[in-house]
Amino acid sequence: METIVKGVTRILGWVLMILMTLIVLDVTWQVFTRFMMQNSSSWTEEMARFLLIWIGLLGASYTLHTRMHLGIDIFTYKLTGKKKQVIEILIYLFVLLFALIVMVIGGFKLMSMTFQLNQTSAAMGIKMAYIYFVIPLSGILMIFYSIDFMVKALTTKEK
Repeated sequence: METIVKGVTRILGWVLMILMTLIVLDVTWQVFTRFMMQNSSSWTEEMARFLLIWIGLLGASYTLHTRMHLGIDIFTYKLTGKKKQVIEILIYLFVLLFALIVMVIGGFKLMSMTFQLNQTSAAMGIKMAYIYFVIPLSGILMIFYSIDFMVKALTTKEK
């Protein structure tokens, strides 16, 4: 399981680096065309918005894995043994349930609705369902990482 988690995390890290590079290039092009050429590109603002959505949601999954997400650990910091184990399992169970209900199920419903309505973006003409695909994808990644953390909490003996 650890090999799969490391592989998924490595791929996710590379995807995030590529997306960050694209958003920097996109915004740089926008600034260049606006101020140097006096004719800004019509699609760059929309592209930056979509890239920011993808970076934000995939980044949330990545930070969940690396435990760098915003959280209040004052309650679990001083706990040890069974109490800490139970609290950690409960925390990741809540994360799993949120990701499943809101992000995966809700995200797929949103994608289905936008496909049915044939909603496209204004400047680029991209189907919005492709943009919204990141919601269930990020939810699946959060579920994957939550299961990994719960298994580790159950199998790890504290020293």
